Amino acid sequence: MTDNKNQLTHLDNQGNARMVDVGGKAATQRVAIASGRIRMSPQALAAIRDGEVPKGDVLAAARIAGIMAAKKTGELIPLCHPLALDAVTVDFAFEEGAVRATATTSLTAKTGVEMEAMTATSIALLTIYDMAKAVDKGMVIEDVRLIEKRGGKSGDWKAEL
Repeated sequence: MTDNKNQLTHLDNQGNARMVDVGGKAATQRVAIASGRIRMSPQALAAIRDGEVPKGDVLAAARIAGIMAAKKTGELIPLCHPLALDAVTVDFAFEEGAVRATATTSLTAKTGVEMEAMTATSIALLTIYDMAKAVDKGMVIEDVRLIEKRGGKSGDWKAEL
């Protein structure tokens, strides 16, 4: 058996969970983009697009929820560092039978913002579900993933779409 413990940054040499020490790292500009979608019935999609969901403006609520969630990622995911984000955007696009959420997070810091972008995306999609569930309880959240990251020691990365 190979010793993978030293390759996993959130484990110490004994295999115990730990928060990575970023104290000695240089602060650099970092950006992460994540995306996901929520599939739904034509009726739910039309209600969201036309502003006819009984709870109100679904995408406005989902945008605010995603931004708030990005700011709280360090509280939600046990080993994430709490970060003072420079910017968070959450955008939406209508697709065939779905709404796509895309979140972009950025800051200048010693650690990346990938988890913040994915958290923003996930919570935005969950908020869409919550706001529109009276119209369609069978909505499906899918394909939440990191699309791109820039900056940091590991450099730039882009998903193969």
